[in-house]
Formats: sequence, C-alpha cells, structure tokens
Amino acid sequence: MPSETLPIMNVQSANKVATPPVDLRERRVRRYAARYFGVAGRGVYIEALTPDASTRTYFRIYPKGSANESLIVSLYPAPFNPKDNSFLDVTRLFSKTSLPVPKVIDAKGTEGIILQEDLGDCSLAQWLEQHASDAEASREMIGNAIELIARIQAASEMAVSTRSVAGKLAFDADKLGWELNYFCDHFFGSFLHKEFSESEEQAIRLDLTDLATELAARPRVLCHRDFHAMNLMVDSRGALRIIDHQDARMGPVTYDLVPLLVERRLEPVEEAVIRQYQESFLEARSKQRLPQLDANELRYEFNLMTVQRQLKATGTFSYQTCVVGRAEYYEKYIKPSVSTVLRALGEPGMKEYPALRAALEAYAK
Repeated sequence: MPSETLPIMNVQSANKVATPPVDLRERRVRRYAARYFGVAGRGVYIEALTPDASTRTYFRIYPKGSANESLIVSLYPAPFNPKDNSFLDVTRLFSKTSLPVPKVIDAKGTEGIILQEDLGDCSLAQWLEQHASDAEASREMIGNAIELIARIQAASEMAVSTRSVAGKLAFDADKLGWELNYFCDHFFGSFLHKEFSESEEQAIRLDLTDLATELAARPRVLCHRDFHAMNLMVDSRGALRIIDHQDARMGPVTYDLVPLLVERRLEPVEEAVIRQYQESFLEARSKQRLPQLDANELRYEFNLMTVQRQLKATGTFSYQTCVVGRAEYYEKYIKPSVSTVLRALGEPGMKEYPALRAALEAYAK
C-alpha cells in the first residue's frame, strides 16, 4: 500500500436543481411512512437529509421512539416506473455481483418513493477527516475503495449480458463532449464572463472535441460514474458501502479512479501519492483476474481522464457558484481543479491542447 495518505477533502452537499418546498415533500414522505410503519402520521420521525447535486431528496424515517428501525426514503420529484428506474436496475446488477449497495426494501413508483436500508451518516470523506491522524488506517480505507473499483469493473460482462442499463450506456464521444462543452459554457461563460474571438473559441472547442474523441476510443469497463468519497458510506461495521450508483455506465478503466484520488481537493494531490495508489489499483485488478494493464499506459489514460473529469467538475462548480447561487460550497474548488488539469496537461507524453491550455493558464496566473 502507499506510504502516504491523500489530503483530506473538505466537502459540502447541495442540491443541483430546484426542488419543491420542504413541507410538501415531507407531507408525501409522512403519508408513506405512516402507512409503512402502521402508525399515525404524527407518530413518525422524519429527518431531511441533503443530497449532493441530485434531483432526488432523502429522508430518514422511523416510528418515534424506535430509532433502531430507521430507514431511508429516496423521494423523486415525480412518479416513475420501477421497471425502468435506473437506480433499481443498477442496484440489482451490483447486488448480483455482491457489491455492497444498500438493500432496497420497497419501491412505490406511483408515489415517487424508494425505501432503502439506512447506512448511517458517515461518508468515507468524513471518516478520513475524523481519522486524519491515523495514516495507516486512512491508507487502508482508500485501498478498500480502490478494490471496490476493481470489483465494479469485474462486473462489466454481467452488465452487458443481463442487459442492464449500465451495460447499454457509455461514455462515448457525445457524452464526454457534452460534459466538456458544459465546462466551457459555465467556466468561461457563467464564471469568468470571458469573451473569446470566434477563432479562439473554435480552437478551444476543437481541443475539447479531440480530448473527448480520444477518451471515447479507450477500452471500456463498468464505471460507477461518480466514485468520490461522499458516495461511499462507512457502515456500522466499518465496511464501505456504495451509494448514488444509478448513473453507472461503461467507460475508460481510469474513470472511477480519478474522482476518488483527485476530485474536490483544496490542494492538488501530490503526484507521488497518485502513483502509489495507481499501483494499488493495478494490484486490485489483478486480484479480480482482470486483463493486465501497462503501468505507463495507465498513467497516460489517468492524466487524460483527469483533464476531462476535472474540467467537467469545474463546469459543475462554476454553474453551482454563478447560476444556482451556491458559491460558499463550490467556488473554492474551482482554482485547485484548474491547477490539477494544468498539471496533468504538463505530464510527459500528453498532447498539447494548446488553445485550452493557454486559456486555463491565463486564469491561473
């Protein structure tokens, strides 16, 4: 295992889109909970939980006086068909391969509700912060998360053969390109209010298209899609559990490794630490009997993926800051994310992407 742990991330949760007033949502949950537990509405304890940039809202429920019976309600903004629900679909896939997702207890599509096992309140991000003085324990937990990535990748064949939605969707050039154009619109537009000449903007977007095209051509495996430390919970036994997995799809081998190791940092992670965890990833894949990867090729793709994923994240941070009005939570991540992108662009063997790099360097000065 690596000899140094990662810097602790400082993360806040926030909604990405407007949601109905809390009282209307709580009334929906209270009606359902009272019926489920067989008690009067006033006999139900309801605690609103804050998701991270999600269209869903979450509530902890239990009969008053029986906190040990607590469960989690995922409340959708509208009714859904359980047969077509991506969360339920991917949960079934992950459960079949013994990946540690929360147990689904009930699904009421007409009410827009999925009832799940309660995993508690401690995310991996919070656990790492609480155990910052214990480097060995922190390294072990990050290693456990890396092993989960390899286990997800080992489920790639099943995702395709069972016709899971996760096996049908992919990070193709259109999807990756859309995310990069979103970055361009909201970082240079919403956040910086930067005006480029027609030729400058065309050159930047051409660089982004080239990046998306190269990543889309890489071999694909099953990816969680948002594998950062706020989407891993530490349960009462101290084991990691996977949440927010409904957007799983096929993508590059390094896709999930990048957000776990570099995303949402106030300071870019040391390159030596990244290298050590990359070695742990190769070992984890070997344990799962996945095809062997060349270490240099892995590092090259990791750098490409870092550029794309961090630009995508920068677009989200910029949107949340300037459009949604959540600057207090998100703006602080923008500059470190850009610094991480510039470092990745400067790694040996990387393509130039000169227009993109020049525009980012102008901001970073």
